[in-house]
Amino acid sequence: MSSIGRASILIGAGTVVSRLSGFLRQIVLVIALGGSATAAGNAFAVANGLPNAIYAIISTGLLAAVVVPQIVQAAAHDDGGTAFISKLFTLGTVALLVVTAVAMVCAPLLVQLYADRYPPDQQALATAFAYWCLPQILFYGLYALVGEALNARNIYGPFTWAPIVNNIVSIAGFGLFIVLFGPLGEIIDWTPGRIAVMAGTATAGIVVQALVLFLFWPRTGLRIRPDFRWRGVGLNRIGRLAGWTFLMVLLGQIAGVVQSRVLSEAAQDHPGVFVAQNAWLLYMIPYSLIVLSIGTPYFTRLSEHAAAGRHDEVRADIGRSIRTVGVFIVFATFVLAVASVPASRLFTNSPETAAAFAVVLVCYLIGLIPNAVQFTIQRTFYMYNDTRTPFLFTILQAGIVIATALIAGVTLPIELLAAGLALGQSLAAIVQLIVATWLLHRKIGDLGTRSWMLGLGRFAVAATPAAAAGWAVFLLTGGLGGWTTANQVLGGVGSVLIGVVALVVYLGMLALVRAPELRPAVQLLRRYARR
Repeated sequence: MSSIGRASILIGAGTVVSRLSGFLRQIVLVIALGGSATAAGNAFAVANGLPNAIYAIISTGLLAAVVVPQIVQAAAHDDGGTAFISKLFTLGTVALLVVTAVAMVCAPLLVQLYADRYPPDQQALATAFAYWCLPQILFYGLYALVGEALNARNIYGPFTWAPIVNNIVSIAGFGLFIVLFGPLGEIIDWTPGRIAVMAGTATAGIVVQALVLFLFWPRTGLRIRPDFRWRGVGLNRIGRLAGWTFLMVLLGQIAGVVQSRVLSEAAQDHPGVFVAQNAWLLYMIPYSLIVLSIGTPYFTRLSEHAAAGRHDEVRADIGRSIRTVGVFIVFATFVLAVASVPASRLFTNSPETAAAFAVVLVCYLIGLIPNAVQFTIQRTFYMYNDTRTPFLFTILQAGIVIATALIAGVTLPIELLAAGLALGQSLAAIVQLIVATWLLHRKIGDLGTRSWMLGLGRFAVAATPAAAAGWAVFLLTGGLGGWTTANQVLGGVGSVLIGVVALVVYLGMLALVRAPELRPAVQLLRRYARR
């Protein structure tokens, strides 16, 4: 097996384990916070989301798209890149320390920015959580810097598997919290010690995740020392290369701020920020396991063809990628929709709350297939070194997200706010895909859209009776008042049962309509299972 093949298997396996352990981590967290629609849960969701938002603004896209290629190029230097990487790491660490310090000073303002409609006591709790969570910015940054440097030196495993250690630490900490204090959903129940255990656990997981990578640094053969002589790092060049990517991330974060401010109206007892985050987590499981794991390998070949100017082969790669991903993602969309209530029960403390959660999840799922296709379309632009065009259609997408969020805020009742925002997100994904496909068509010619649209249509035809069979299982087991929604464990069992029945029907329907994608899909599953 080639080194690339081994790396792909290692990364794919790490992604699966990381997502599953992260899923369990979130379930334990929901239990500790008394459910998804509690005042404490929403306060913690805002506070723990701040480090991710700030870190995304300062680094997402910059490291993978710009810094890693420069580290690879630096390997050709006489010193193997030691001087360059020393300067880069010193600069990055200083920048992260400054941003972390400023963020902690501004913690009350950041909470106000994201949750302006929370009552004062809930904002105070979110701020207390934030003081413990914001140091994550530094360790997220160190994790990314060291991890991307390891990847650039062909050391792939640690960067992928380190988040699993984070999840284990978090599960243990949140579990200890439940043992010591029990589920706490009311603001009045939170003391400084309890806040420290909860938010400190979340930060400790990120700290360990970053420190684990340093154990593997000796394998790079580099001896890094602090170096404050930053001339030669190429800040101007980095800025030029990352400019459009940075603006895209900034647009997404602005849209996220607007959504969070609207959702802060649902401070408790209704689907709010915490429900939206958990519904998005469920949404991301099929996206990450299918789109990222199966779709990503196509881009090596696509990149080679784009670099050589072989547009016909690029167009063929696009069609193959979309159809291969589509045969899995269409099924995942349909089956997760019909299993939405038992799946939502994993993150809620009652069947009624699960039903409200499920509405939010289904609204997100409307955009899953468009986003899966968009993954291929957008990265094709990147293969042609075009980051400006994706920025342009991202402006449109962010504008729709912001507009629909504001409209939902003034037209929908509190209990439907989260669903309205999720629906707006899906609408934006659909419009963005249409515009992006049109722009790519103008760039490289006919994309064979009719062919892959017909393929997606075949999968939808096969998935419809499969979804009906899954829904029948849900109804026959008692529906909303049945055993699949009795508790979190049975919710998981019910979701698996619905999925298995639906999968059998789906495969049978694909065989019945003689879908040409069935055989390659089965072969792909067998290959992954063997590896």
